Amino acid sequence: MRNVVLKVLARERGLFVGALIAAVVAASLGVPPDFVLFALTLAGVALFHHHTLYVALTGLAVITLYKLGFSEFRYGPGLPGLGRLLAHEWVILTNLLGLLLGFALLSKHFEESRIPLVLPKFLPDDWKGAFVLLVIVFVLSSFLDNIAAALIGGTMAGVVFRGKVHIGYLAGIVAASNAGGSGSVVGDTTTTMMWIDGVSPLLVLDAYVASATALVICGIPAAMQQQRYSPITKDAPSGISVDWVRVGIVALILASAIAANVTCNLFFPDVLDRFPMIGAAVWVAILVSAPIRRPEWRLLPETLKGSLFLLSLVTIASMMPVEKLPPASWQSALSLGFISSVFDNIPLTALSLKQGGFDWGMLAYTVGFGGSMIWFGSSAGVALSNMYPEAKSVGRWLAQGWHVTVAYVIGFFVLLAVLGWHPDDPHRLKGRGDAHAVATEPHFTS
Repeated sequence: MRNVVLKVLARERGLFVGALIAAVVAASLGVPPDFVLFALTLAGVALFHHHTLYVALTGLAVITLYKLGFSEFRYGPGLPGLGRLLAHEWVILTNLLGLLLGFALLSKHFEESRIPLVLPKFLPDDWKGAFVLLVIVFVLSSFLDNIAAALIGGTMAGVVFRGKVHIGYLAGIVAASNAGGSGSVVGDTTTTMMWIDGVSPLLVLDAYVASATALVICGIPAAMQQQRYSPITKDAPSGISVDWVRVGIVALILASAIAANVTCNLFFPDVLDRFPMIGAAVWVAILVSAPIRRPEWRLLPETLKGSLFLLSLVTIASMMPVEKLPPASWQSALSLGFISSVFDNIPLTALSLKQGGFDWGMLAYTVGFGGSMIWFGSSAGVALSNMYPEAKSVGRWLAQGWHVTVAYVIGFFVLLAVLGWHPDDPHRLKGRGDAHAVATEPHFTS
């Protein structure tokens, strides 16, 4: 076992040395050092899966020191520039932290409502049952965190397929969870970031044109693979009763987040610049409902570690000179999907939001669904692979989950053909006094 671990570490270090060489070449070709250091951080995250928090914090420290000593921040050089940057970003970062922690508790409430246990009885008996299970994961991910939806799907699959789940079907579960979250501002961290940053939820909904197409394209082959590998047994455990109180708590938390955003945009828009209202509303709902059904507080320490990892990457992205990036286009949106299959999609989304000019529905689809193409390309894939360790093979994932890549490309071009490329009219409104704009485009200024 020790020899295996040493071989893995040696391979990862060797690949990272290759990334260092590529970084030196990129810098010599004129790529700004900021982006070179950011790319190295993302390469470290991709290679050292078990140390992502430490890699992200190291990258944040190195880039901060570089900006302090050899460059400058967006709001000026030195510590004053850093202070102004953090003063500008703290509301967004705090909102994101509140939602990440709160939605972890929300997902556990939904799991303990026992709804996932009764869902299998509604599945058909043949391959269509496996496909319907993917549709269920898709729907769950539209209002749960996509990681939770993938884990619920993996648990259900383990039951109805008697513990024998095909790797191609595992890829389908990850794809379904990422597809379902891509069009909902509460379904994926990337879309939640867009919402916090001021992108209208109606714009993000466009992603469902692509993601629904992709679900069909990859879901049917995945379901047929699974049916041949281990046929479905749809019988649900007997004597299961749904805890509707927990279902109500889930609805209360989601409604609180949406109501806080809409109410503040319509009546108290200036508050949004100064206080993390969405995150606060979620936690008020959690604390108010805690005496009725106790949340799973023990989830918070581990969730906090994951949240700090994501916030570190978002903070790094806020330091990047986005004015030096190529202009946003549908081609760059398409390429970001392939990049997100290797590099974490959170900083890619943060960079895109800072740059502006994207079609946000298209971007939500590409950075969301694109991560499904490799097992470590999304948090949902990593989580599900921990449940099914045999999936931790890039070669087997690509070979047996080939339909995910095909579905990504087809879904993208269906979206492009149906809705076209609609670049952003800046979602950060300069005048909060424009009542019509505020009413039609809920936003946070960042």
